[in-house]
Amino acid sequence: MSVAVRFAVRRSDEAELGSLAMSSVAFVVTAVIGLVATRRLDLADIWPFLIAGTIAPGLSQVFFVRAVREAGAARTSVLMGTAPLVAVAIALIFLGEPVHAALLIGAGLIVAGGIALARERVRPSDFRRLGVLFALTATVLFAVRDNVLRSFAKDTGVHALVAAPASLLAGLGTIALLLVVSHRSWPRGYTRQLRLFLPAGVFFGLSYAALFEAYYRGRVSVVAPLVATESLWGVAFSALLLRRSELVGRWLLVGAALIVAGGALIGVSR
Repeated sequence: MSVAVRFAVRRSDEAELGSLAMSSVAFVVTAVIGLVATRRLDLADIWPFLIAGTIAPGLSQVFFVRAVREAGAARTSVLMGTAPLVAVAIALIFLGEPVHAALLIGAGLIVAGGIALARERVRPSDFRRLGVLFALTATVLFAVRDNVLRSFAKDTGVHALVAAPASLLAGLGTIALLLVVSHRSWPRGYTRQLRLFLPAGVFFGLSYAALFEAYYRGRVSVVAPLVATESLWGVAFSALLLRRSELVGRWLLVGAALIVAGGALIGVSR
């Protein structure tokens, strides 16, 4: 998805409108999956997932698209890999999940990965440090959403594949509201953004449905580290498809490996 977003933002300067278009496609994908899998539409007790959706993808997706535009797909993916550290920290404090020594070692590896990323000297010409801030903000919002999702998934009767499109629908509403407030009117060009962000939206929808199924079945401290392997996948696909523009170097690879190793260690310790 990160690489697909990178291709889209090369031709688009509308991060918010692009986020709306991508989330629109993802909503359709998850809605179709939900209807096919469940053959019913149970809207009772769905409000927690509407709250989760306003956080992510509502607010987070705008920051994510801006991060990819300013920092690139590979570096955004690596930074997003720090999510297990944030998600597990929240889970420890608010959900009462247990602490192990391996958790602290994993956290240290993730921090070391961030330091390795900071040591980079060769970066794309269009790299902006502001993209790092955008990526970390999106990561925190994703981590908050993950914990909200897990806390309600344990006790709800709502099917995961119904909760996923509900969350995306709430996210769509949040992004649309941001657009209206920032532009004071509905901006033009949605159809064009829909074409540009169509591939990213499809990947987003598929991953979102899988994510909800995962959190319905496992702890945040188990699922989040697995999701964080996106760091390596993001770097690998960036090196394969965006080699000239992303400039994947040694420190980026080291940073990705350390962050994934830290996330994996956190997962094993749970």
